[in-house]
Amino acid sequence: MANRLAAETSPYLLQHADNPVDWWPWSPEAFEEARRRDVPVLLSVGYSSCHWCHVMAEESFEDEATADYLNAHYVSVKVDREERPDVDAVYMEAVQAATGHGGWPMTVFLTPDGEPFYFGTYFPPAPRHGMPSFRQVLEGVRAAWSDRREEVAEVAGRIVEDLAGRSIGYGAGGTPRPPGPEELGAALLGLTREFDARYGGFGGAPKFPPSMVLEFLLRHHARTGSEGALQMVEATCEAMARGGIYDQLGGGFARYSVDATWTVPHFEKMLYDNALLCRVYAHLWRATGSEQARRVALETADFMVRELRTPQGGFASALDADSDDGTGAHKEGAYYVWTPAQLREVLGEEDARAAAAYFGVTEEGTFEEGASVLQLPDTGTPLDAGRVESLRSRLLAAREERPRPGRDDKAVAAWNGLAIAALAETGAYFDRPDLVEAATAAADLLIGVHLDESGRLARTSRDGAAGSGAGVLEDYGDVAEGFLALYSVTGEACWLELAGTLLRTVLRRFTADDGTLYDTADDAERLIRRPQDPTDNAAPSGWTAAAAALLSYAAHTGSSRHREAAERALGVVTALAPRVPRFTGWGLAAAEAALDGPREIAVVGPAGDPATAELHRTALLATAPGAVVAVGEPSADGADGADVSPLLRDRPLLDGRPAAYVCRHFACDAPTADPERLAETVGAAAGR
Repeated sequence: MANRLAAETSPYLLQHADNPVDWWPWSPEAFEEARRRDVPVLLSVGYSSCHWCHVMAEESFEDEATADYLNAHYVSVKVDREERPDVDAVYMEAVQAATGHGGWPMTVFLTPDGEPFYFGTYFPPAPRHGMPSFRQVLEGVRAAWSDRREEVAEVAGRIVEDLAGRSIGYGAGGTPRPPGPEELGAALLGLTREFDARYGGFGGAPKFPPSMVLEFLLRHHARTGSEGALQMVEATCEAMARGGIYDQLGGGFARYSVDATWTVPHFEKMLYDNALLCRVYAHLWRATGSEQARRVALETADFMVRELRTPQGGFASALDADSDDGTGAHKEGAYYVWTPAQLREVLGEEDARAAAAYFGVTEEGTFEEGASVLQLPDTGTPLDAGRVESLRSRLLAAREERPRPGRDDKAVAAWNGLAIAALAETGAYFDRPDLVEAATAAADLLIGVHLDESGRLARTSRDGAAGSGAGVLEDYGDVAEGFLALYSVTGEACWLELAGTLLRTVLRRFTADDGTLYDTADDAERLIRRPQDPTDNAAPSGWTAAAAALLSYAAHTGSSRHREAAERALGVVTALAPRVPRFTGWGLAAAEAALDGPREIAVVGPAGDPATAELHRTALLATAPGAVVAVGEPSADGADGADVSPLLRDRPLLDGRPAAYVCRHFACDAPTADPERLAETVGAAAGR
């Protein structure tokens, strides 16, 4: 018999709807039930493409004896961290503070008041590697609850008090300032120290794609000319593009590499990673003209549209790491890896030898059971482009016949915002209107399903229906970012207006009087503390996403209120940049834009005029950090119509020809009708 999760919309929760565990979704009723029964709450947090979440479910939550024990002695609550990032953030902070590490599945034991008192992540069904079994943990926590209640209450109270003291504020030092050249230079130095000169990226294994840091480095290079910053981007992007973390057949990136060499990935594919990396590679091409960067940007964009687009026009959250290996067993990476024998079966002897040499497939293998992850090793055999394309297409067609990884098809607002920005820009750079259309369709889904009349966002949707979770700060920041990028590409003023609607909600509901930002709105469900974190993780934090969007919107509109809010928010980056630059890349990128202006580029001219299109394309190719672009018909002399973007007002043609206007720091250059002159002004390669 299905449990209460059968009524939920989250694919992750629905995966557990048939468990013998009597699961509750996160709700006041669950905690009231624990209070009525006088039992602790088991909180289990994960997500649908989490490999070890699936393992623990199979080992413990599908086990009748374990389920019977849980049902007798606990109220069990299951949470999708992607649907409720606020719940995840609060308790993950407690786990990390108590244990020094975290991850998913996250296992937390709570009082009926939601106070945590014991923590962990994955627990095995039997003791191993120094870990107790899950049953031992359950029995130990039950004994403590029954026999040492005062001790449990003391621990829980101490943890809650510690979490409350972690609230981030600016103190009595007055309004903080955004990072200046000194802090940005210190951040670059810190990144240089952590850079892996041999394999690219930062730090050791496991190694995550540093997309936000790469964005900062590209902007820093554009502003200062630092060759070291650009070299770190080029080396890292080259290594990832050649490594196993990148899908050499179908495009797109896996979540991270388990090693330092980018060889073996954790095979799940996340929308946010691919959106961020698509944009990074597109921006690298914009800066250097790299053909590899162009190819990877387009292949990643095509992967998102092909594999993650939903029937409603949005983008699904993720693809699982695991899939059926053809025998009925689910194994990580089964869909993606190859043996020499499998190559021969698809390609024949001669082409299989060529493909094995080109993609680094060996008899020993680079993964499990002699299988290899496809990569492009430096020692690979060179092949002409036509033959490579033939091998790729044949292998991809054969792979399509394998059992596919599962897909979490809920649309997360923030991640769709990132995808909109990436697809709009990539489509504009490479003359792919289909990608811009895909970005527009996703934006239409967000305004049609996620956004209500009061300017509030729903966090998720599925099958065209909004989920129950309220949008958090990252949703507002990232969706505003996507709408602003779409406005720059299409010139349709509605996207600028909608970004403004979202950012008004940020200022009204998520911002304290001193400029501090919170992850949840002031009228959101109260947890043991209001979550708040300015550091970037796998995607931009809500704090830095909001700061970047506020800054861009201010440049578009001239709003001092939004500019001041952005600068106050970036004040925390001033403190973090020299110490933890790897974890504030998006904030550093926004700070580069603030320091450079950002430059405001207005292109005026008839929509169908090729000269207008050439100036607009040149403006979009600007490498000036965070440059904003508006394009449209010239307004009538003195007109101040509400439907005219602020950057376009009072901008006439130049001697009857389309023209570009560039302003920066409250000063404007003379207008120009010459794309090459515009390119020189904004750091673009005209006609690239």
